[in-house]
Amino acid sequence: MTTTQKLTLTVVSAATAMLMLDIAVVNTALPRIAEDLETGLGGLQWVVDAYTLALASVVLSAGFLADRLGRRRLFQIGLAIFTVTSLVCGVAPTIDVLNAARAAQGIGAAIMFAVSLALLAHAFPGMKERAGALAVYGATIGASFAVGPLVGGALTSGLDWRWVFLVNLPIGIAVMAVTRAGVAESRDPNPRRIDWPGQITLAGGLFLLVLALLRGNEEGWTSAPIVAALAGAAVLLVAFVAVQRVVREPMLPLGLFRSGNFTGAQVAAFAISASLFAVFLYVTLYLQQILGMTPVEAGLVYIPGTMVNLLVAGATANLLERVSPRVLIAVGLVLVGAGQAMMAMVAEPGSSWTVLLPGFVVAMIGTGMFNPAVSNVALSSVPGEQSGLAAGVNDMFRQAGIAVGVAALGAMVPAEAALGGNPAAAASYVDGMNEALLAGAGLAVAGAVAAGLLIGRRRAADAIPVAADARAVAEAA
Repeated sequence: MTTTQKLTLTVVSAATAMLMLDIAVVNTALPRIAEDLETGLGGLQWVVDAYTLALASVVLSAGFLADRLGRRRLFQIGLAIFTVTSLVCGVAPTIDVLNAARAAQGIGAAIMFAVSLALLAHAFPGMKERAGALAVYGATIGASFAVGPLVGGALTSGLDWRWVFLVNLPIGIAVMAVTRAGVAESRDPNPRRIDWPGQITLAGGLFLLVLALLRGNEEGWTSAPIVAALAGAAVLLVAFVAVQRVVREPMLPLGLFRSGNFTGAQVAAFAISASLFAVFLYVTLYLQQILGMTPVEAGLVYIPGTMVNLLVAGATANLLERVSPRVLIAVGLVLVGAGQAMMAMVAEPGSSWTVLLPGFVVAMIGTGMFNPAVSNVALSSVPGEQSGLAAGVNDMFRQAGIAVGVAALGAMVPAEAALGGNPAAAASYVDGMNEALLAGAGLAVAGAVAAGLLIGRRRAADAIPVAADARAVAEAA
């Protein structure tokens, strides 16, 4: 591995860890945020969703800009936005200011996410060496999301919840310096133009969908505002598809979905994000508010699964050379679903945290198998010069999955039940959380079936021809 490759992998891993931590690390601090900023469950959901929704809405356009203007340049811009808005989050005086800052932070995160995989693809052109880099990348995603509650707990208990954001400042500055010094610039020699109608309809549709899901329980699912929001989301998302069919240079070339590999990777990414990654919010609240654990204790619950995830992701890098990614993705999602179902069957208001451990470990084994394999399929399904597009699409489906999953699964959890301290409310919350876990399990298994049907049998070593196929498909769109 060359020095440039090492520095690129270091930068991408550090940035990805910071981005994923900012989704997961906040979970442990939510009860303290609720107390300090005087908000309820609805406001707390937006602390998570304002970030992920902005990220999901902008990440595809960020990929286009990176291919056109230079991936290293856009990465640095995104890093600067993310770092500055982390400071604003850390000093926010109200929940509204915090959520607005989180949305702006999500824009910076979108740029970094869209460029990270593209930087890796450029630095590691060979499939064998790329498989190893993707194993590190996948392990970083899973480990960061799982260890986030521990980091958040330590910062919240030892200092203050504001430090879960302020800690990004020194990390962001260090990553920016290493990026400038050691990461090579790359771009698409024939980039597409920005599709503004597509961006507007997609962002608007996602916003209205998540808004309706978040407020459905409180407003009533048949109330005029919720029905209007759902109808508006449907109209805008259909309009997005229509726009992509007619514009000369669409932000999401629909012809790419004729490739089973490309489509399968996106469906799988959405499935794991909308299930396991989304339900972390409610499990973390359960550990702290229902079982009475401190933030640090709640974070420690995730450590065994985190270590297992790291080991499995490393082993998956070698398996990619001999085993079809389809098998790794499908089996990984089945294990993710099984783990959630195991947690749902044992969680009660008076349970010990140890009853959740077997299910969580099983889910993290699946995550370790899944992440390197799905990233490999996502990148190998398009030509190398469009790696920014591939990364942007895959990250859009990941982040849209988290945003929609947090809102949809939250509709099953009684509002405010985890924050009231009432035993009857606690039982109601646990019942809702278990329903959410089972729903997440079903979604993960459905994603496994879809991935098994859509993704081809090729191993990573045989994946280079797929890029040529994808180019032909995209040009035919």
